[in-house]
Amino acid sequence: MSLLYRPPSGWVGDVIPHFHDGEFWLYFLHDQRDPAVGMPWRTVRTRDFVHFEDGGVAIPSGGPAAEDFNAYTGSLVTDDGRVHLFYTAQNPERCDPVTGQPYQLVAHAVSDDDMRTWRKLPEETFGAPDGYVLGDWRDPFVFRVSADEPWRMLLAARSAAAPERRSGLIAQLRSTDLHTWTVDTPFWAPDLYMAHECPDVFTDGDRWYLMYSEFTESFATRYRVAPGPDGPWAVPNRDTVDGRGFYAAKTVAGLGRRFAVGWIPSKAGERDDGAWDWAGDMAVHEVVAEDDGQLSFRLPQSIADAYVSSADRTWRPVLGDWEQEREGVSVSAPDGYAASHTGPLPSECLLSVDIELAPGTSAAGIVLRAGPDAETGYRIRLEPRRGRMTFDRWPRLRTGPMQWQISGDVPHAVELERPADLHPGRHHLDVLVDGTCVIAYLDGAVAMSARMYDHRDGGLGLFVQEGSSSFTNLNVLTRH
Repeated sequence: MSLLYRPPSGWVGDVIPHFHDGEFWLYFLHDQRDPAVGMPWRTVRTRDFVHFEDGGVAIPSGGPAAEDFNAYTGSLVTDDGRVHLFYTAQNPERCDPVTGQPYQLVAHAVSDDDMRTWRKLPEETFGAPDGYVLGDWRDPFVFRVSADEPWRMLLAARSAAAPERRSGLIAQLRSTDLHTWTVDTPFWAPDLYMAHECPDVFTDGDRWYLMYSEFTESFATRYRVAPGPDGPWAVPNRDTVDGRGFYAAKTVAGLGRRFAVGWIPSKAGERDDGAWDWAGDMAVHEVVAEDDGQLSFRLPQSIADAYVSSADRTWRPVLGDWEQEREGVSVSAPDGYAASHTGPLPSECLLSVDIELAPGTSAAGIVLRAGPDAETGYRIRLEPRRGRMTFDRWPRLRTGPMQWQISGDVPHAVELERPADLHPGRHHLDVLVDGTCVIAYLDGAVAMSARMYDHRDGGLGLFVQEGSSSFTNLNVLTRH
């Protein structure tokens, strides 16, 4: 059974996580990829992100004629025992006559029975005021700094006066009762992107964090850090949560930890060369605030604990100089390339390995679903000279029948480059393989999610390019 959650039919879109009574309630947009049925909210509950209980539909589509035919992203808060749910209402048939875009509206629902049922409050639905684009007024995130301050609502919005590509901002509204809202000055307007989707604000110690997703510069979830809820918002050295393969992450705190929950998009036609789709499989990273304010993203311990059994592996060198050691293997290829192979690799597993990078090494890493010569398959490549971890595959896209007609000018999967400190010495890699999904975690700090469609089986390979490395404490774990 897959560990990355997906409903029996359809796909997981934006996740709205909420911690309640010892459980994580993971509300999500249930994308059935059928524009005729509308978008509902569903929910699934978990205590460990390993075992899930389906909670069914929470907020249904309002129907073809309703303002909330599509119920899009929002947030939940509790006040005096009542749970308030705010969401985005949209109907593709109701459009702004100026831009032709469907209106986006903020909608409100409440629950007085511990989130078992919800009552919509259509009389409180409202849209963007003058000065804002009517078709971008979405993803309400409601919070307050303290119990004696007003509630704040943040929205992914756009200025009607700015150039389109840089018109995105996070609008801000205030309320004392969660029913009537007053527009305030924007929460953040950096003139950087077209949209700051799914805004999320949280604190850790004396720092505040703002997380959002953007598709202008790249499809990525980013974050900023500040000394207080009103900024100034500083750019950390590593400001992305993941790469192109993980989107719309929002965070939730519970059981002494914080998690970022998003989705790994599927690809059109279930092919490596297919375009990225909207929605996919749910995925979660644990969020850890470091002493310098930067956030690290690591494999949740509860997921690691779900994998227990391991099998011994015998390595077969393909190229280069290999030496078997007590805890692993060492390899040297000072002027070229070295590779080794073992197999097979389970379709669902957790791989962990320590990689010792010698000074001057150009690259080292692992090959997933490797062919007998360790060439075909998917590479997770550490590149010390460039300070990055990348995801690559071979063969790449073929553009013609000749041997040079291949996308050799694309050195790795586009938008899956992850910045990383790869100083000489030991680095730890955890790799979660779950069907066509893969998530790599480097040094408990850098996350990279991707898809693997074209190769569904194969072995495990190790490689080094122009240098030497040792691979120790290598385990391939499977579920109970």
